[in-house]
Amino acid sequence: MSGLLIAGTTSDAGKSVVTTGLCRALARRGVSVAPYKAQNMSNNSMVCADPQATTAEGTAEIGRAQWVQALAAQVTPEPAMNPVLLKPGSDRRSHVVVMGHPAGEVSATDFATGRRHLAAAAHAAFDDLAARFEVVIAEGAGSPAEINLRASDYVNMGLARHASLPVVVVGDIDRGGLFAAMYGTLALLDPEDQALVCGFVVNKFRGDLGLLRPGLTSLEGLTGRTVHGVLPWHPDLWLDSEDALDLEGRRSRGGARARVAVVRLPRISNFTDVDALGLEPSLDVVFASDPRDLADADLVVLPGTRATISDLAWLRSRGLDVALAMHVAAGRPLLGICGGFQMLGERVVDPDGVEGEAGAEVAGLGLLGVSTLFGAEKVLRLPSGTALGAEAAGYEIHHGRITRGDGVEEFLGGARAGNVFGTMWHGSLESDGFRRAFLTEALGIAPSTVSFPAARERRMELLADLVEEHLDVDALLTLARSGAPRDLPTLRGGL
Repeated sequence: MSGLLIAGTTSDAGKSVVTTGLCRALARRGVSVAPYKAQNMSNNSMVCADPQATTAEGTAEIGRAQWVQALAAQVTPEPAMNPVLLKPGSDRRSHVVVMGHPAGEVSATDFATGRRHLAAAAHAAFDDLAARFEVVIAEGAGSPAEINLRASDYVNMGLARHASLPVVVVGDIDRGGLFAAMYGTLALLDPEDQALVCGFVVNKFRGDLGLLRPGLTSLEGLTGRTVHGVLPWHPDLWLDSEDALDLEGRRSRGGARARVAVVRLPRISNFTDVDALGLEPSLDVVFASDPRDLADADLVVLPGTRATISDLAWLRSRGLDVALAMHVAAGRPLLGICGGFQMLGERVVDPDGVEGEAGAEVAGLGLLGVSTLFGAEKVLRLPSGTALGAEAAGYEIHHGRITRGDGVEEFLGGARAGNVFGTMWHGSLESDGFRRAFLTEALGIAPSTVSFPAARERRMELLADLVEEHLDVDALLTLARSGAPRDLPTLRGGL
């Protein structure tokens, strides 16, 4: 098998960035490359085509990061690229998606003993990709040195051992303690795992590389592993995120004419729906969780959520329901997306306990004449159509079915009444024509020339340029094709 595992010292260390950059760099070299992540824990997912699906739509659900990495690799996204997706519904339980389709739940106590079937599905998916592509660039999760979970791990060193994958560990120098984190990650592994760790990559470096070089030299001497490069921090490196660790990266650089406040729900999902707004030069996009933060907003967005009923209760507990009603009463626009749209209606009913207690029924915010009924079967679609005279496309991931009442008109699978808009379509704002029409209608803003798909492509090309310039891509490709060297030393302290 030809492949490489990109692991990290921590979550958000830069695994996704390095994986995405390598996928595009190798694709530009003519290498047939596929991205892969055995298990993703994220509420930020995407719908892709699934030739094996039995539903009429022929669709599946995968983590958005792997969907973006497939675009970087210039291949079609597919379920095998993220065979296991865990979508947190509470602090202790997650909804499970296997090969793109719902597969029950897993609890925190299941992590040590109840995931063998997930490991089997994940490894089978990797083997399938490895048989069809020249190289598979696999992204790890968290840290490979989470020794409390090693026995059941199939995402980091468990995957590496399964496929004899060489491993490169990425560390974020912005976090501090980089050298200790890299050395400690390696030292905590048992000798068999250490034998597969071949080197390191530094991420987000700022400043004089000459000041860093002595540390890199010492790290190489202490570990017997190569530092394969140092990626610089760059202000324009903004990729679709897989989690909510960074929800502040969409601020205007100045000159904004309107302020957009996105309600930061506890179980926020698909928050990348507002990324396209963040590129508009006339908008300043902020995330808000306090009623005072909505007071001066020109547009409020109520985003998707993995827990509509509980997040609706949270919203009320903070007085945000009153703030939203005042915002609408003042004649200012409000946009609800998927779960956020369902909250705007008259009621939400969950007879089968999809989100919690069976038979739950709660009042919505009463800002749109719609009602929502949760069904056991998840809806996955890739819809397209028109709204406000412009073409739009998006994707649907939801259990809730809405029914429109009197006084509303259809709006992208949802409803509109005056200045209140609700849609079931995630990603619709990425359609340039529709986004311009919506901003003109809602805020009176003249259309810009910003193209979201073009901006995403430019970011991928920029990332590949940085990877080619600052990482030893030839050495990494050789590792992927030849495997880990047999003479790597074992550090004392391994388990």
